[in-house]
Amino acid sequence: MQLKNVIESPCGLRFMLDQLELQSGYARRWLLDLPMMTGVGEIRAIYDVLRRFVELVKKGDKTRLDTLIFKLQTLKDIRTTVKNLHNKAVLDDIELFEVKHLALLTTDVAHLLDQCGMAGVVDIPNLDEVIGILDPDGMKIATFYIYDSYCAQLKNLRAYMCRHPEQQEDFLPQVSELEDGVRKDLSMRLHPYATAIEQAQSALACVDVNLAKAIQMTRMGLCFPVLSDDNTSSYEGMFHPQVKEALAASGRDFQPVCISFGERPTLITGANMGGKTVVLKTLTLCQYLFQFGFGIPAASAQIAVRDEIYFCIGDEQSVEKGLSSFAAEMKNIDAVIKASRENKKLLALIDEPARTTNPSEGAALVSALLKLLTGNAISLVMTTHYDIGPDDAHCLRVKGFNNGTMDYQLVEVQGGEVPHEALNIAQSLGIDSEWINIARNLLETSSQPK
Repeated sequence: MQLKNVIESPCGLRFMLDQLELQSGYARRWLLDLPMMTGVGEIRAIYDVLRRFVELVKKGDKTRLDTLIFKLQTLKDIRTTVKNLHNKAVLDDIELFEVKHLALLTTDVAHLLDQCGMAGVVDIPNLDEVIGILDPDGMKIATFYIYDSYCAQLKNLRAYMCRHPEQQEDFLPQVSELEDGVRKDLSMRLHPYATAIEQAQSALACVDVNLAKAIQMTRMGLCFPVLSDDNTSSYEGMFHPQVKEALAASGRDFQPVCISFGERPTLITGANMGGKTVVLKTLTLCQYLFQFGFGIPAASAQIAVRDEIYFCIGDEQSVEKGLSSFAAEMKNIDAVIKASRENKKLLALIDEPARTTNPSEGAALVSALLKLLTGNAISLVMTTHYDIGPDDAHCLRVKGFNNGTMDYQLVEVQGGEVPHEALNIAQSLGIDSEWINIARNLLETSSQPK
């Protein structure tokens, strides 16, 4: 699975990508094509590289950093040109310019990283020989022209035409033929370097992406994750950057959350507006960020690697497929159940399943789902409104209303009893008092013994 396949996940991944200060369009395409990492060694290596870029950003060498950023802004997507080179096609002047520009840029970026103490952090191929082929006069200028140095016969013919301008038209076909020969020769000489040129383009995109990630980590206060070795994930001070930014815009603060879970099902209960869905969105976001090598929005995080991530949330009605909310939700959860039987390590985050059906059947479905997914190699975190009493689940509850304000902290509880705070929340929102009072009276009446 590539990053571009999950960017529209409702967890807020697109927001994080949109906040990246990437310098080139090619780097963004390169990033979106990256596969989700599932190997511990691969993830550790990616974060080792990112750590060096964070050190570079924090070092505060503004002159060199600004120069590096300026250089990366000139990175272009020349994949078509590289493909033609692989296929031994004769490159035209624009394509030869693209190769020359990339070769010079690669050398400049490698030199800048070396000056910053970052030599070897990203494996950047040496393209000096490519520069030598396309820059025979050693001018180090990122333009391309069929220089006289390429062909003595062409040089002599051009000199003759300058001395005899009246005969220029007669010699143009010969000049054109000689120039075509030079292009063919250059293309054949460059062909053995096609792979190195391709790798150089990717390496520069890697530099661009890591620099953007490092700047984002510093600006947003993201942390480096610790790789879990016991299938347990835990977060201290976890926050959702998009929600935090939205709250800050209205003068409010985001309350960070602490949570830990493993392969024992975790059930989160709480009233509406208790932040349960935001917790699931944030956990999903953090897992994706982790397995694509980004900083994590938390004070600290220890995260287990998962083979697949499933996020089932809210109203998933599909008009295109002719599915109701309930049907679409059941299809998504069914996919989780099927995947859990395939011997894979999964993370499943399910938001209030079966909430659109009647309470008795809904509670039965949720209880059955907990039993079904217990014992498999799956980390399940699920929110619910139903009063269920799972004996084998790790139960958490949103702390709830305290002195008239909502406390979003998660506290451990015995069993899955749901707090009844809907009326208090409605009252805090300034909802019609008569409506609320009638509801309170009805509740009191129904709770009295008959």
